Amino acid sequence: MPPAVVRHRPRTEGEDVLPRLYRPEEIAEALGCSAWWVKDRARRGLIPHTRVGRAYRFTTEHLAEIVRLHEARPTRSADNAAAARAATTPPAARARASQPRQPTTAPTTGRLRARPPRRTQYETVA
Repeated sequence: MPPAVVRHRPRTEGEDVLPRLYRPEEIAEALGCSAWWVKDRARRGLIPHTRVGRAYRFTTEHLAEIVRLHEARPTRSADNAAAARAATTPPAARARASQPRQPTTAPTTGRLRARPPRRTQYETVA
């Protein structure tokens, strides 16, 4: 469906322009999610929105804020990742990590035995 053509009259100085309000379906399409998700988050107050009657409406500023809220940033740079790992690793572990690994064999302890049950399921009353 082609977008509706909106004709604006020429603005006079001092006149404010009303922001365009988007429906949840339009925001969902821009975000690549479902309209249900957008409405649910707005209902719970987790994303910025405007209520017009019972309908949720969004401005371009709201959309930009939603993107900022859900933006994931790296916790540290790739250069600092190796240094941070080395700093948090204990010295003994670093010394072991620098040595070549030897294949380990598990010691044989014999057969495993099940522990006795805590109580029997079918106790008979004598």
